[in-house]
Amino acid sequence: MQRTPLHPLHLEHGAKLVPFAGYEMPLNYSDGILAEHLHTREFAGLFDVSHMGQIDIRAETAAAAAATTEIALALESLIPADLLSLPAGRQKYALLTNAQGGIIDDAMLQNLGERFVLVVNAACKQQDFDHLRRHLGGATRASFPLVMALSDDRALLALQGPAAAAVLAELGHDLDDMKFMAVREMEIAGAACVVARSGYTGEDGFELAMQSADAERVARALLSHPPVKLAGLGARDSLRLEAGLCLYGNDITADTTPAEAGLNWAVSKARRAGGERAGGFPGDHIVLAQTPPNAAPVERLRVGLLPGGRAPVRAGAPLLDADSNAVGEVTSGGFAPSLGCPLSMGYVQPQHADVGAELHAKVRNKRLPVTVTALPFVASNFYR
Repeated sequence: MQRTPLHPLHLEHGAKLVPFAGYEMPLNYSDGILAEHLHTREFAGLFDVSHMGQIDIRAETAAAAAATTEIALALESLIPADLLSLPAGRQKYALLTNAQGGIIDDAMLQNLGERFVLVVNAACKQQDFDHLRRHLGGATRASFPLVMALSDDRALLALQGPAAAAVLAELGHDLDDMKFMAVREMEIAGAACVVARSGYTGEDGFELAMQSADAERVARALLSHPPVKLAGLGARDSLRLEAGLCLYGNDITADTTPAEAGLNWAVSKARRAGGERAGGFPGDHIVLAQTPPNAAPVERLRVGLLPGGRAPVRAGAPLLDADSNAVGEVTSGGFAPSLGCPLSMGYVQPQHADVGAELHAKVRNKRLPVTVTALPFVASNFYR
């Protein structure tokens, strides 16, 4: 198991450590998952997400102004988003697709002016880096060589919750002009940080990237403010589930297309059929066929599921119709602290995907009622 730079801090705060994506990570601290979840919703939770990958992409030569355009176009050959119009100081949710139109990872892509940074899932970071290097290294669509680096000396912290902005203001950064998905470089607690106004909880918040050597100092500076408490993977998962956000490896995989996952919005209009730069990415013939203005049918759709009882319905549970025919499967499930009830997400055949549809989940040979419901379960509070 690898360890993040905040491992000593986790031990100091009584973390329950578990293996996750090759790392020893905190599942929760002494207060427990429920308390960490609710504290994040009301105040601010601090999450160590340093296990995630940070891939730096830049031009070996050429002026930054020219390089940005060509790097964006090169990345568009792998990502079905309009990156050419992504200005410096902004980031975008990005999908990496395969030849079958499946999602090999989801990521955040930041335009930092002279370079781009792709923040990817921990379990996929080496394969993503190899994928980028294989397709964009050497001969590329750019007129100059691209330099790509998967950093092993970077940390990433997520400060999430309604008090997050006030805490950073107390540290000298009034970020009222920084809207959701904005990104900028600044110094926090004496450390050079790349700060993005984003996160994966459905709350307002920030993700702070820095050198590993600075991580503990920044974390302690944030924790010195009473609204901030450490939170682990358990609360991170329950928060993202309430927000209806996909977990890679569960809700989206290399066998899932954007349309099936309800992620057509991540396929920019400029890249769709009839757009200015339609297609040109792996699996485009499948992805664009399923994406408006086209409407090729899909075999399954991601939906929210509300169990009828108090028992959680977790990943892997088959979904059945009234005649006990298999019509889908649960991909994420657990207890929702904000709602005081269990909830799940999963895939069902399109004819069973309407909100209000009544199904059953098979759990330990018992049929438990579940109702298809709209996503998200808890409204998002992004700062727009």
